[in-house]
Amino acid sequence: MPSLPENVSLSVTHSTQPMVTTGPMTDRSAPGREAENGRGALRAPGRVSFRPTGLPVSLSAFPAETITNRNFRSFDLDRWDRYFLPPTLLSLTDRPAEALVAAVEDDNRSAIAVDPVATLDGLPFFLSVKGVGSTVDPFSLRRLDSRYAAELTDDADTRDRLLRPGGDLLGGIVTGELWLRGSPYGGQGLPHASTALRVSERADLTSIEGFRIAPVVKIAFFPKEVEARLLSIHWYRRYRDRLVQELRLVPSNVRVYFHSRSTVGQDPTRVFDLFSVDSAVKAYRFELNFIRSGIALLTLFARTLSRDPGRDRFVGLDFQDVWLDKDAVVAPDGTVFFVDLEGIDEVRVDREEVREKLEDQIYRSLYEFMFAYEQIEGERARRFGSPGSRKRRFESLVVEALRSDRFARPQVGPNGLALTVRNRLEEESLSLEFPLVDL
Repeated sequence: MPSLPENVSLSVTHSTQPMVTTGPMTDRSAPGREAENGRGALRAPGRVSFRPTGLPVSLSAFPAETITNRNFRSFDLDRWDRYFLPPTLLSLTDRPAEALVAAVEDDNRSAIAVDPVATLDGLPFFLSVKGVGSTVDPFSLRRLDSRYAAELTDDADTRDRLLRPGGDLLGGIVTGELWLRGSPYGGQGLPHASTALRVSERADLTSIEGFRIAPVVKIAFFPKEVEARLLSIHWYRRYRDRLVQELRLVPSNVRVYFHSRSTVGQDPTRVFDLFSVDSAVKAYRFELNFIRSGIALLTLFARTLSRDPGRDRFVGLDFQDVWLDKDAVVAPDGTVFFVDLEGIDEVRVDREEVREKLEDQIYRSLYEFMFAYEQIEGERARRFGSPGSRKRRFESLVVEALRSDRFARPQVGPNGLALTVRNRLEEESLSLEFPLVDL
């Protein structure tokens, strides 16, 4: 079977943001084929210094009905009209696979291809499929495989299929157990996927006013017969909505602290090695990108603030049950990209509550941001030497990182460093002064 996506990648550079590179991530001198979309080029990927690592899993690709992110409809992405099954679930379809993708497990229900498929702002991006199954029983530490799944279904045909030879291969199980209200365990539900797509469509491909995201490019639907078999696998409560997969573009599978084998918080030495951060200059740029994108995440509500028509209320994006430490990844250049977008949605507040919401959103993720920064700075100092005062260095990095940020403006004074958080409406009365460093 041919490999997906047939050695072709999507290459795009925003016109509204500078290209930031910290090293030879790709060979951009490779010849390319222009696509008639006005936004970028389809070209063979060049050399990359980073590839995702983890437990290998092969994904078989099958034709699927899809919903495409409107920002990507000008690109020829018909080859991505696919849904994907791990080896553990191949017996649930009678169709032959059209392609095979080499991937590694990512988080608890996703897999990420090991070869890049896109270049956005000079960074290689990889295809990530959310909803390909989990390998762990949610109610114990028992391995969740095909034989165990056969015990959980009341459908005789599904049970017989799961017991066929080959079900003990590496891979997870998508179930019909209702989990997190909008999703089945091991899979992804249409309500959550639709939220993630809605957030993705607000972006300039990967940026919402500086807040960087890993965009959902397509939502893929399972065929009804495969969906019915998967939904029959459950412990107690059955999921009742459509079962789908998110096809996302991600720059890495390195999370901030949880849900990946390599994280900034737990093993910064390995992260520096994975991303080839092998000089003081690269480390400096890595820190700048981390701070720039991290501050944008802390100030998302301000960056998306708008008026609620007809009322003296205000609307902006906020985080629900998602967190910086487990639901964001770090790119090889240090930029933080939020990946699990299903937990981001609009909230409405009264005028007198706007500043409180701005402050609450900063505090919500500030510790996780600062903890990760401390690990990065500690590894940089260990490798390349310490310049002196911890506070002064952080202060200088913040000032440089936010030099062009129109929403977060650093203010250095005799008492330390403060952040002036401006808003998209440019209303001074809704701005916030937030202390970052006390001297």
